[in-house]
Amino acid sequence: MMHTHQKPPKPLLRHAGKAIADFDMIREGDRVLLGVSGGKDSLSLLHILLHLQRSAPVRFELGAVTVDPQVEGFDPSPLKQVMSDLGVPYFYRSQAIMEQAKQNMDNNSFCAYCSRMKRGVLYDTARKEGYNVLALAQHLDDLAETFLMSAFHGGKLRTMQAHYLNDAGDVRVIRPLVYARERQLRDFATAAQLPVIRDNCPACFSMPMQRQHLKELLAGEEGTNKGLFKSLLTTLKPLMAVPQ
Repeated sequence: MMHTHQKPPKPLLRHAGKAIADFDMIREGDRVLLGVSGGKDSLSLLHILLHLQRSAPVRFELGAVTVDPQVEGFDPSPLKQVMSDLGVPYFYRSQAIMEQAKQNMDNNSFCAYCSRMKRGVLYDTARKEGYNVLALAQHLDDLAETFLMSAFHGGKLRTMQAHYLNDAGDVRVIRPLVYARERQLRDFATAAQLPVIRDNCPACFSMPMQRQHLKELLAGEEGTNKGLFKSLLTTLKPLMAVPQ
């Protein structure tokens, strides 16, 4: 099956376009490297950025990178064909992160260790291949959960930033989906039949119970408070812009 570019729905494009403009994410001549896991969020963002590349007045280049952590039950290698069909420059990095995690961490830190290791590979790829911007696919639901995790367990008012410079000062990190809801991405991925790769990492399923609990808490509240995420976005917007 040949993979072709799918046009995302207007509300999703509007959310991404507004976030990119509000936080000055993509500038003329940027070389943007998208981290693609194969999940619905990163594949949706891929099609959003491909659409913007064709239609936005700002000219930018787009490449993609996948970090394969060599976990049993998770095989992102079909993405190679997807990127080839779409004509996107693609970097596939395979690294035994799970094995390294077992040697270096206790179980509770698997997810944190894995994401830190993956981020290092993403930065390294951006540097080597000449990309000055790294795009990540976290959405408003992710930011709301992070905010509650921090408030409930960390005692800090913080969430993920929408746009920031990494510690080394050589790669800008952007999150164009910070205004988008998870269900919008799920609906697009389903309707467009995006080739989503299921992540069966045993560590990823057993560890983030706190986050799952907060996801359910937010869903329960939204059931009776339809304006919940509108309020949360107003709350979070200043925190998205604050260096933390």
